[in-house]
Amino acid sequence: MNASPVPPTRAEYCVIACAEAWRDGGEILASPMGLIPSVGARLARLTFAPDLLLTDGEAMLVRPDGTVEGWLPYRQHLALVTGGRRHVMMGASQIDRYGNQNISCIGDWAQPKRQLLGVRGAPVNTLNNPTSYWVPRHSRRVFVEKVDLVCGVGYDHAAGARFHRIPRVVSDLGVFDFATPDHSMRLASLHPGVSVEQVAEATGFALNIPDEVPYTREPTADELELIREVLDPAGVRSREVAV
Repeated sequence: MNASPVPPTRAEYCVIACAEAWRDGGEILASPMGLIPSVGARLARLTFAPDLLLTDGEAMLVRPDGTVEGWLPYRQHLALVTGGRRHVMMGASQIDRYGNQNISCIGDWAQPKRQLLGVRGAPVNTLNNPTSYWVPRHSRRVFVEKVDLVCGVGYDHAAGARFHRIPRVVSDLGVFDFATPDHSMRLASLHPGVSVEQVAEATGFALNIPDEVPYTREPTADELELIREVLDPAGVRSREVAV
């Protein structure tokens, strides 16, 4: 008798939630930052988003297994970046109700309590192409009322930006979007085993919470096999989300 399949882990639900960010994107460049977003982008390419372009982070376009399938010269990369044909999934040290993101410093920028990565490419990313976010540990320290410094631009600062869009925020607790009249953050789905109350308690501002909140969709058997046997056979995903 075959053993019953191991149920999906929280990390695998997070992979699926990240992969879904690129659904129906067409032939665009995926720029995932972090292990789980990277597994998600590669899973999307292997399943429901076959036209997705993946990069090695330098000058090559690659297949999900890492083999080179094309050249991406810097001039063309910039054209994709500034023309809405790239979808980035970045991290966030802080993110607020309108999707403003901070990865630069904690506290007053003139004399911060903690120095982080710096603004880097966040303003260009967010104003010129869709940008989603991945937060492996959902807490009030990350989901804040107001970010200390705007690096990634949120909806309340993006007037006139043609390609600005924040499709989703994925955390270890659920999925969030900005499908509200004022583009404030909404709870779109819960990962199984997580309650609305748990999410609200871990968030430093009042979320928009629908009357009925669905669960994040379950990985299919084929998707689980790809995640476990092809894309992350060493199980490194569990280091980001251990539940």
